[in-house]
Amino acid sequence: MQLISPKKPKSIKAALGLATLALLGTDAVAKSVTQQPSTQKSPAQKKLLDLSAWKLDAAVLFYSEADRVSAVEAVINGKREFADDHFLNLKLTVDTLTGASANGAVAQPNVQTFTRPSGKGSFETPIGETPLDDTFQDTRVQLNGQWTQPISDNMTLSSGGHLSKEYDYLSLGINSNLAYDFNQKNTTASVGFSYFNDTFTPEGDIPTPLTRIPAAGIDKQSLGTSDTKSTVDVLFGLTQIINRRMITQFNYSYSVIDGYLNDPFKGVSIVNSLGLTRDFIYESRPDKRTKQSIFAQTKYHFDGSIIDLSYRYMWDDWKIKSHTVDSKWRIELNDGYYIEPHARYYTQTASDFYRPFLNQSNDVPAFVSADYRIGEMDTYTVGAKVGMKLSNGNELAFRLEYYHQTPKNSGFEQVGALADLQLYAPIKAFVFQVNYSF
Repeated sequence: MQLISPKKPKSIKAALGLATLALLGTDAVAKSVTQQPSTQKSPAQKKLLDLSAWKLDAAVLFYSEADRVSAVEAVINGKREFADDHFLNLKLTVDTLTGASANGAVAQPNVQTFTRPSGKGSFETPIGETPLDDTFQDTRVQLNGQWTQPISDNMTLSSGGHLSKEYDYLSLGINSNLAYDFNQKNTTASVGFSYFNDTFTPEGDIPTPLTRIPAAGIDKQSLGTSDTKSTVDVLFGLTQIINRRMITQFNYSYSVIDGYLNDPFKGVSIVNSLGLTRDFIYESRPDKRTKQSIFAQTKYHFDGSIIDLSYRYMWDDWKIKSHTVDSKWRIELNDGYYIEPHARYYTQTASDFYRPFLNQSNDVPAFVSADYRIGEMDTYTVGAKVGMKLSNGNELAFRLEYYHQTPKNSGFEQVGALADLQLYAPIKAFVFQVNYSF
């Protein structure tokens, strides 16, 4: 998501409303479709429009950080079988974010004034607080389609496309995956590929890295109105059925991101020996990033419950390394109810060009960012999901989780007045989600 001006396109807001109506009134939508005057349609069109033949999942998610960002996301996912093991999967996601986002500046013992991303206004940050720009707003509409079919007795091909549009961001992508079954179909080897091309058109244009962020009403040094980046991902996977109760999966992925990788709304403070800000400049990141990861997952079916454990290790050429441990335990209860406790732990090291601030006495490096998202941090998520089978065979579920993020100091000395300030404020958030499958 990107920071933008408060003005939003009405068409995207309408899309969010349409998605919400679809989530809450799918039966009514289905009836309205079937009651329309009949027209000549091909067999394929009839199958596509027959909603009763689709397996549908709908969800609404609410995410809220204390004093920062809030999000609402609506998702509709549909799966349809057209022939033996020939599947079409369609997914619509609409989400909107509002609230306040850190602009990268360091906290100070005095009131600070900052220019808004549009360059047409300013805002103030109270003494000792992390500077937050409260114009953080965005709405995203995303469409994904996937077609899967066997191409031989032991091989399955899946291919799809991706479209995501925000006010200042457009993402287009394609993907394909080939899976091969052997060992009496107890083992599956797969290879996948995806390509994405993203276009940025940020409010206020693309700023020149490392230049001063000007006061409101003064033009910034700009590289133009838009820029692009591309992402190529390759994945190799192996899935193994151990026995009738246990299945395991192992993946290795390689990703190359090339192009504009800066955040055009983030800056870095330059402070003097007293810890007081003397300048505020735009961040600068390398124009290429290579990431690799390994992933392992195991599911075990006990009598009356299923445990799901996974681990991921990621490393990249920005010197970020991360570990993710995730666990879910679905416990079947009476009368079609179940509860699924969930715990997740994530930790990462800082990028080699991450700096919470720069010292005025030192030269400005070629690459620098104060974005806490590429700094050292620990996070954990705990919560549970409760679901139930309804009398009509459909499923209703609720999920409530608590998220806690702790940014950490990677060994930077807090000079002067900074020694008494909280530069690594924790982030706390609640997540609530409603799912309905029918």
